Amino acid sequence: MNRSLSTPTRSARLMSRREMLEFMGTAAAVAMFGCGRGQSVPPNSIGGENLQSTAVAAVIPSCVVRPEQTEGPYFIDEKLNRSDIRSEPSDGSIRQGVPLRLAFQASRVEGGSCAPLSGARVDIWQCDAVGVYSDVRDMNVDSRGKKFLRGYQVTNAGGSAEFLTIYPGWYPGRAVHIHFKIRNDPASRQGYEFTSQLYFDESITDQVHKQPPYNTKGRRTTTNEGDFGFRRGGKQLIPTLTKNLDGYAAKFDIGLQMT
Repeated sequence: MNRSLSTPTRSARLMSRREMLEFMGTAAAVAMFGCGRGQSVPPNSIGGENLQSTAVAAVIPSCVVRPEQTEGPYFIDEKLNRSDIRSEPSDGSIRQGVPLRLAFQASRVEGGSCAPLSGARVDIWQCDAVGVYSDVRDMNVDSRGKKFLRGYQVTNAGGSAEFLTIYPGWYPGRAVHIHFKIRNDPASRQGYEFTSQLYFDESITDQVHKQPPYNTKGRRTTTNEGDFGFRRGGKQLIPTLTKNLDGYAAKFDIGLQMT
């Protein structure tokens, strides 16, 4: 299993500091003519108001390498091939919360260039609006046998995998987050695996968590800056959010160094 990205502070870079500064200096040209590493920034497939305001964030190449983070205690390989992960398969009930359309754009980084990563399996898992994971047992809940808010999709020819979920809630000790895992060959021990987490803008989380059913849990106790995971590269793991009619869309570009 490839773990070459396990030290985010050193290896989680596609571009050097000098290259990044040069890139930022030519951001306008990149936005017009495409990324210098051979791939332009993919357009957001879901329209709406862009909530990420920094100009640099809007033109970062899709093949930027992100930090790998811990899998955590709640990953279970449920093998649920589905794009809408809100439902509970045992009874068809839908986990309530603000809808979130989450799109991954995965690229393979090799020899200083990148190309769409097709045929890779992307798993996501998260807590619900009141901080509960499915199929686990802890001090507060026993949800064993349930499978809500879990599932996977396989990236298409363009390297894209999309999900319909809900904006996550919170539980003590952690900032708001979604776990994800990307594998090119899940059945083989020799396959490549990358595991990390997505984090969210604090101001948007505050707005969402004022609404039911989130507000039944009270105000969250851990912000991004107070979270051990976020402090280890979390700023590079915040997707671009877009407001739409019924909720939000999140777009996350990631480049993987697989050799």
